[in-house]
Amino acid sequence: MKSRLAPVLSALLLSAMPLSAVAQEASSWRTVPTERLLVVETSKGRVLVELFPDVAPAHVERVTTLADQGFYDGHTFHRVIEGFMAQTGDPMGTGGGGSDLADVKAELNFRRGRDSGFVLVEGSGPGLRGIMRGLSIMTQPDSQMMVTADFKVGAQGVFCPGVVGMARAGSLDSANSQFFLMTGREDELNGLYTPFGRIVDGLDVVKALKAGPQADNGRVGDNPDTLVRVRTAIALPEAERPIVQVLSDGSPEAAQLIAEARTSRGANFNICDIQLPSRVQ
Repeated sequence: MKSRLAPVLSALLLSAMPLSAVAQEASSWRTVPTERLLVVETSKGRVLVELFPDVAPAHVERVTTLADQGFYDGHTFHRVIEGFMAQTGDPMGTGGGGSDLADVKAELNFRRGRDSGFVLVEGSGPGLRGIMRGLSIMTQPDSQMMVTADFKVGAQGVFCPGVVGMARAGSLDSANSQFFLMTGREDELNGLYTPFGRIVDGLDVVKALKAGPQADNGRVGDNPDTLVRVRTAIALPEAERPIVQVLSDGSPEAAQLIAEARTSRGANFNICDIQLPSRVQ
């Protein structure tokens, strides 16, 4: 078992705990469904991405379709800016290419229901910030659900480290095949680009990708890193499918993690400081 965070309790302590406490600890983790897990194998290592079809259904459908067709295999990380993001998915390797499929319309906002599992982290009034299955979002409060026809409220993903978004040209509706993986926080992307996933394992791999010079907008020249194979986990042979568990937003351990981050960061605390851990086997 590989973990992105040291276990809350050691194995010895767990063995000495009452069964009810052990069950509670186990229930603090949720398993990512294989159809919502994107396995991105790169020349620097493996990256696992949880997809959010309830946030950006058309973008998730596009990426999973191309991935399972083998479209992404061999493409380069043609634009990598240290501390910002790594962009890939262009068959031309220049930033100007795409697939033969039609462009995808932007999905900058989504509707959030009471059953979304949203956990408030910061803010008050109409612009709350919190986490929803580990994804950082801005949203209207639950109280507004009572005055909407669908009993849901508007929400929007926030571009924090680990978020995966769809690249596009000048038009909001020009996304096609290219996507980028965030290694830093960038508020200027919020509401202008579509987030559709979050890295649950392998952020260190993305940070290790060869970067291009900032003076050339991160364009990587010779010997860029590549996508070796990209598939949804469900499309892989069963023996090759990773099993990923993510700490649940509403668990006591997540609440403790949020409290510790708020204390350590003080006045500089923000939603991007919350990165829920995962464990992979």
